[in-house]
Parts: sequence; C-alpha cells; structure tokens
Amino acid sequence: MNTKVEKTKSDGDSFRSWMVSDAKDESKEAGLGKGARHDTQPVHQNKDGTVSVNILAKPGARQNAITDISEESVGVQISAPPVDGEANAELLKFMSKTLGVRKSDVVLGKQGSKSRCKTLLIHGKGMEEVLTQIRTQMQNDQ
Repeated sequence: MNTKVEKTKSDGDSFRSWMVSDAKDESKEAGLGKGARHDTQPVHQNKDGTVSVNILAKPGARQNAITDISEESVGVQISAPPVDGEANAELLKFMSKTLGVRKSDVVLGKQGSKSRCKTLLIHGKGMEEVLTQIRTQMQNDQ
C-alpha cells in the first residue's frame, strides 16, 4: 500500500498517521526491511546487527525495575525524575547493567528523548539474549 500520509498533529486521525509514519521512518533508519513490524514487537533484531527495544518509560518511581513485557513495549520504571534528561540517563544506565553491556552500547533512538515511548538500540548482543536478560530482570524485580 503506497499512500501518502499527511504529517500534521491537528486531529486524532492525522496524529495517529503521523505517529505510525514516524515509526516506519525509524524502522528504515534502524535497518529494518520493508514490511517489518517495528511498532508491534518490543524486541527485534535489525539488519545492521543491533537489537531494538521499544520501551515505555515510567519516570519518578521508587526504584528502577522492569514491570512488564507487552506485545508493543517493555515497561521500565525509572527512579529519576523526567527533568533535564535525568530519567533518560538513568534508563540507559539501568538497561546497560541489566543487559551486561557498556553504557556506550545502549543508545537512545532518534525519537523518544522527550516521550515516554522510546526505542533503545543495543550493540553487542543478540535478540534472544536481550529478551532472556530482560525477562530474568523482570522476574528479579517482582
């Protein structure tokens, strides 16, 4: 389906189209192929070898924890407040520790620096290993 999407935020339908269009653009930038369902899988392998993790951040919590894994995202509560990028920095630190990689191997995707919905790009791990470590951390946090 080759339709042109108007990128306006004026009404609900256009806003949804804008969000879906941006998710598809991000999929292309992350190296996902045509027809990839970037916006419906919480963890997926990109063509460039990185792993993308869709995050629903919940800043201002008592402690850092992975709360749930849905079809669309991994819920992560962050103890830092959403002020001046503190929650984003804490999210990257927490996820690098959870996944056992250097902080520089966990990168915040192009979109999401000011949104609760974020995409993290993980370098140096495979999709199955990332999923296993996220599930293990979630069980430890409960």
